[in-house]
Amino acid sequence: MTRNIFIIAFLITSTLFAQNTLSRINVKGNNFVDDKANTVVFRGLNTSDPHKLDNQGYWTLEYFKEIKNWGANLVRFPIHPPNWRERGHDAYFELLDKGIKWAEELGMHVIIDWHSIGNLRTEMYQSDIYDTTQKETFDFWRKIAVRYGNNTTVAFYEIFNEPTTYNHTLGTINWEQWVNINKEIITIIRANGGKGVPLVAGFNWAYDLTPLKTNPLTIEGIAFVSHPYPQKREKPWEAKWDNDWGFIKETHPLILTEIGFCGPEDPGAHSPVISDESYGDAITNYCDQKGISYMIWVFDKEWAPRLFIDDDYTPSRHGKYFKKKLKSYKY
Repeated sequence: MTRNIFIIAFLITSTLFAQNTLSRINVKGNNFVDDKANTVVFRGLNTSDPHKLDNQGYWTLEYFKEIKNWGANLVRFPIHPPNWRERGHDAYFELLDKGIKWAEELGMHVIIDWHSIGNLRTEMYQSDIYDTTQKETFDFWRKIAVRYGNNTTVAFYEIFNEPTTYNHTLGTINWEQWVNINKEIITIIRANGGKGVPLVAGFNWAYDLTPLKTNPLTIEGIAFVSHPYPQKREKPWEAKWDNDWGFIKETHPLILTEIGFCGPEDPGAHSPVISDESYGDAITNYCDQKGISYMIWVFDKEWAPRLFIDDDYTPSRHGKYFKKKLKSYKY
C-alpha cells in the first residue's frame, strides 16, 4: 500500500509540474541545445535564497520581471541547507513552484543550486549557513528530481555550490572521492526521473577544473561549473582561465554560475570580488568568444556583490555594467 501511494504521488507531482512552454535543454558535444538542436548560450542572474527573499517580500512576479528586464534568459536559485530545513520541504517547494512558474511565463530557464560551501565528504563547512550531510544532500536531489524531473523550465541541477577544504581546515577530499560523490548524486537524480542537466563544480570554491585533464568524469549529458571571481588570479587573466577551467569547453558545456565584482568602497566588498569594469570586459569577452554561458551574482540589495541598491532596483556600479551587457544580447 505504501509503495502504491508513493507511485501515485510521484505521478501526480510529475504531471502537475511538467511544463511544455520552454524547450528541454540537452547536452550535445560541448554545447547546450534546445529540442530543435539549436545551440543555446545562457546569460543570467542569481537570485539570493528564495527563503530570504520571501521573508523580505521580494519573492514576487515583479522581482522576476525585473530580472527579465535586465536581459536574463536563465535564473539561478541558491538554496541554503538550513533554510531548506527551517521552512520545511513542503513550504519551500511552494516557493520554488512559484519562482519556476514565473520564470517560465517570462521565458527564462532555471538552475536549482544546493548552496553549500565546504567539504561534503567530511561534512565540515565554511560556516553554519552551509551545514548539510551527505544523506540530506542525496535526499534533496531525490525530492527535486521527483517533483521537477519532467519540468522543462528547470534546465539544470547544480549539485553542490562551492567544494573546498579551506586549506584543509575542513579536512581532505581527493578528486576521485569527489567524482564518486557526484556519480552517486547523478544516479539518484536520474533514477528518480530528473531529466535536467547535472552541473558539476571543481575544487577551490568551484574555480579549479584542472583535475579533469587527467581524471575525467565520464557521464553522458552533464556540464561543468566554475566561479572565476577576479582575485582568483592576477591580471592578465585569460591564459590562466584557459588553463584552470576554460579548456573544458573544448569537450563539454560550461557555465560560470557566479561572476561579478565590487569596488573597494562597495558594501560587503571582500578580496575575491574586489575589482572594476576591466574584469567585466575580460570575463564577458572571454565567454562570448568561446560560447560559454555565465550568471551574475547577485540580484539582491544586501548580499555582495549586490546588483541593485534600493527597492526601485536601481543598479549598483556592478549592476550598471552587467545590466547594459546583458541587454546587448539578441536571443
